[in-house]
Amino acid sequence: MNYDTDQNRLTPASELSNLNEREKKAVDNQSRPSAALIHETIRAEGERELHRSSVALMLSGFSAGLSIGFSIVVPAIIMVALPDTSWEHLLTSLGYTVGFLIVVLGRQQLFTENTLTPVLPLLKFRDRHHLLQVLRLWSIVLASNIAATWVFSAVLAHTPVFDPEIRSAMATFSQNAIENDFWPTFLKAVFAGWLVALMVWLMPAAGDARPFVIIVVTYVVALAHLAHVIAGSVEASFLVHLGDATLADYMIRFFVPTLLGNVLGGVTLVACLNFGQVAPELEEDGTRPGAG
Repeated sequence: MNYDTDQNRLTPASELSNLNEREKKAVDNQSRPSAALIHETIRAEGERELHRSSVALMLSGFSAGLSIGFSIVVPAIIMVALPDTSWEHLLTSLGYTVGFLIVVLGRQQLFTENTLTPVLPLLKFRDRHHLLQVLRLWSIVLASNIAATWVFSAVLAHTPVFDPEIRSAMATFSQNAIENDFWPTFLKAVFAGWLVALMVWLMPAAGDARPFVIIVVTYVVALAHLAHVIAGSVEASFLVHLGDATLADYMIRFFVPTLLGNVLGGVTLVACLNFGQVAPELEEDGTRPGAG
């Protein structure tokens, strides 16, 4: 692509008469995908997800809930290995990214990713059919994610799979999930939902750098103590199993504000805003929102 100063637009390499065919191909290969192309890539993925069977969604969501549990295990192992220093959190937060790497690269269903992917088809068609499909996917994935986190945390709390000092480190790391009241947790969850949905938006253009994108984004979530409804559920439910928190703590201090914040951050700040920036271009191309 090249910038045409007369018409204030990006010109495809095929329109540059001063380049030979090989040079035009090289220019096109170096061009970044447009926002509309990224949108359509994610929307197509969302359409496929909406048509998956309930059993497939449930099993994938349960796998994701188990896999995300390593986002509490690995930080605890690092905490035990490190001396008690002021910079310890900088390294333990890297361990938090492991569960997300497994889930995202393994193509497992994680609820917070689905605040963007299936929402784009809904924003395009805006009909009752797609709304019901999104609600069906959300309910199945969220329920299976949360059920798996409780199973995983029960194994951590009630079996000797890890040494007592590692379990103690897990409890320390997990305190972040319930340490705040409703509104601070809600606001932290908005930012976490925003970041995770942005991560999904970045993936189509990331190519071989996808693991790096996942690590950077989820590292920020951990570093800033932001609230993620699935990873945090492992932490909060682990404390419930240990008797360090109650079910009321889990629901009121963690689950409800985190769920609402993640959905708001993902749907409003990413799905709607990014859809808005490409809607005029899609309309010009004959894929008018609301049509079809």
